[in-house]
Amino acid sequence: MNRGLRAVSDADPAAVLVALRDALAGGPAILPGRPRTELPEAVDQRVAVVIETSGSTGVPKRVALSADALLASAAASESSLGGPGQWMLALPTHYIAGINVLVRSLAAGFEPVYFGSGHFDATEFAEASRTMDGPLRFTSLVPAQLARVVDAADDDIDLLAAMRRFDRILVGGQATPPALLARAIELGLNVTRTYGSSETSGGCVYDGIPIGTVEARIVDGQVELAGPVLADGYLGDPATTEAAFAMHGGVRWYRTGDAGEVVGSALRVTGRLDNVIISGGEKVSLDAIERVVHAIDGLADAVAVGSPSEEWGEVPVVFTSGHATLAVVKAAVIATLGRASAPVALVRVESVPQLPNGKPDRRALTAFAAARGGHASTGR
Repeated sequence: MNRGLRAVSDADPAAVLVALRDALAGGPAILPGRPRTELPEAVDQRVAVVIETSGSTGVPKRVALSADALLASAAASESSLGGPGQWMLALPTHYIAGINVLVRSLAAGFEPVYFGSGHFDATEFAEASRTMDGPLRFTSLVPAQLARVVDAADDDIDLLAAMRRFDRILVGGQATPPALLARAIELGLNVTRTYGSSETSGGCVYDGIPIGTVEARIVDGQVELAGPVLADGYLGDPATTEAAFAMHGGVRWYRTGDAGEVVGSALRVTGRLDNVIISGGEKVSLDAIERVVHAIDGLADAVAVGSPSEEWGEVPVVFTSGHATLAVVKAAVIATLGRASAPVALVRVESVPQLPNGKPDRRALTAFAAARGGHASTGR
């Protein structure tokens, strides 16, 4: 059996909520936002929501999610957070974390509070949060938004008091710099790091621990996840679905493409398996470079990309809006990762370009680094 599929503009989150409620109840499936290509008229009856991924390093895909998966995610989150509560939406609804806020609101029975869809202003966000009157109060942010909140809270006691009213602030979508997390905790903010993707109905690992009945394992260095939160697959792309999802011992697993390890009982994600360059014959993890650079004061938004080099094949280039010298950055990276990982350039930008979901636009930065050139004879 099939059901209809329709795009729903994410310009009005309240309208998305209405369409989502209908989709979860068996009505037409929805794709929040503006589809990049024509949509099929119908999808499998199981599919309630289709999320078009941003494709930060790869080709955008359409992730097909069932009502069962989305509601299982909401139930697991609710249990982990201590019960049903009111949510504040601060993310676009074409992003899985934004849709999750609405699904959790429907499951909890509380009307969400909506906060804009344009530039994130910490003061306005805190002001809007004061209207929340649920017994428990939650929100979901990306690291860049949390950074603005933390910066503002340093000098604004009233804003800090408003942010402390949140029983939990989920932060995900990309790795949260340890220094930012430490600052948030020091301010008394109830922050929880989440890990997941559209393929897992959003965050399904909180502070390294799988929630609900989600399972995590490492196979050949890759993080794999299982549980009722998994997507049905990719719309109209059986080959990619088969490559990403596999049955083992009667359990369906999602191959995340992330490198990781289990330390004690906690999952530690170390970066993307495909975010690696070969420089001078050595594998260099751009994610590992970012972790080192993020620990330098003022460089929490730094992004490392590869740039062509006649001498080395590829070399790392770091972009940031912060202030530091290349010498300081190189010294820190060499001390931790070795000389092959040393960036050959530190490019200061007014702001690091981002995709709609808050992740850095790595493809744009990679193209810019390649266009700059000038690394052919750079020594190490």
